[in-house]
Amino acid sequence: MQLLALGISHHTAPLDVREQVAIVPERQEAQLRSLLRQPDVCEASLWSTCNRTELVVALQQPESGSPLEWFRNACAGLRHPIDPYLAIFRGPLAARHMFRLAGGLDSLVVGEPQILGQLKDAHELARRVGGIGKWLGRTYQQAFAVAKRIRTDTAIGSNPVSVAFAAVTLARQIFGDLGQHTALIIGAGDTAELTLRHLHGQGMRNLIVANRTQARAEALAAPYGAQVVPLGAVPAVLERADIVLSSTNSELPILGKGTLESALKARRRRPMFLVDLAVPRDIEPEVASLRDVYLYTVDDLRGVVAEGLKSRQAALGEAERIVDTQVDAFIEWCNAQEAVPLVKALRGGMLRTRDLAAERALAELRRGRPPEQVVQRLAHDLTNKLAHGPSVRIRRAGEQGDAALLAAARRLLGLDDET
Repeated sequence: MQLLALGISHHTAPLDVREQVAIVPERQEAQLRSLLRQPDVCEASLWSTCNRTELVVALQQPESGSPLEWFRNACAGLRHPIDPYLAIFRGPLAARHMFRLAGGLDSLVVGEPQILGQLKDAHELARRVGGIGKWLGRTYQQAFAVAKRIRTDTAIGSNPVSVAFAAVTLARQIFGDLGQHTALIIGAGDTAELTLRHLHGQGMRNLIVANRTQARAEALAAPYGAQVVPLGAVPAVLERADIVLSSTNSELPILGKGTLESALKARRRRPMFLVDLAVPRDIEPEVASLRDVYLYTVDDLRGVVAEGLKSRQAALGEAERIVDTQVDAFIEWCNAQEAVPLVKALRGGMLRTRDLAAERALAELRRGRPPEQVVQRLAHDLTNKLAHGPSVRIRRAGEQGDAALLAAARRLLGLDDET
């Protein structure tokens, strides 16, 4: 059995490629079931976020190419071949990739905790459809433990740096004091919640949340006193918004150029700051050509977060050492799995020998033989039977001059220090 992780991320592919291969939440279960039906795929999970679309599988045949072919077929609608954008990790490297992901070490913003929640969602989906077994179960369990230790033992999470925080930082650079401005948040996921928290922390009280599901929007807005509107009402409230941050799972854009032109006209050309954190994009790219509009995507925020990353660089090395230690532990566990059948066979043979000797001893007790003699006979028989096989093979190795086998037997039987 071997682990294989593959996919694309912000390290390997630009936004226009990532948005074409993104798997919306409504399709993830069907796609995962399809992946699990591929030859040699015993266990599987997948996740798709604004920065990555990836999968991890446990393969019966280590060199099987079926997951790669499945991913290529899933990306068949891409305008360009997917292979130049792919990253592939096998065996311990796949485990390392998972551990670094969970710890936030592979994220656009190093140390951000959102990917951990997304991996937990991926694990739950895979568990629900039967994609989690011994191998992925162990991988996820250890990845979550790595993330917890990194958060506890390092300063990787100090200073609230995230894509949402970067967006709010940009907004402050454009508008200065945010207290007198209005923000519209489209979507109600983790990024939307983080953005609301940061905006509220900057003194912003004119907040609007728009979402397809009313109950989810109300739950998100309540702690911050934000107004809630249906997704269809966005054009009506858009002219009030100085800041718009959109992060939905829509397959089609939420805001088009025409809608923004109408809002700008009603605002009498007062500037608007737009942040599109969705993949696929929520805001048509053509909007960037409009005057008085500042449009940023997730890829545009790289430079903004650079300053915040400096404070985390010292902790990064320590976090990587934690990952290294856990990868070593994972390799040891994987190697131990190779010995499991041998251990089971050894114990099975010994248990059969024990049961036969016990039956013989009980029969002798029923015939009235003194217990002391029965116990001595039982101990003698067990010793002879358990030692017979190894003794014969050791003797044969000595006769044949097989020093390597004799040395291995000494280590195996714990006789290194014996004379």
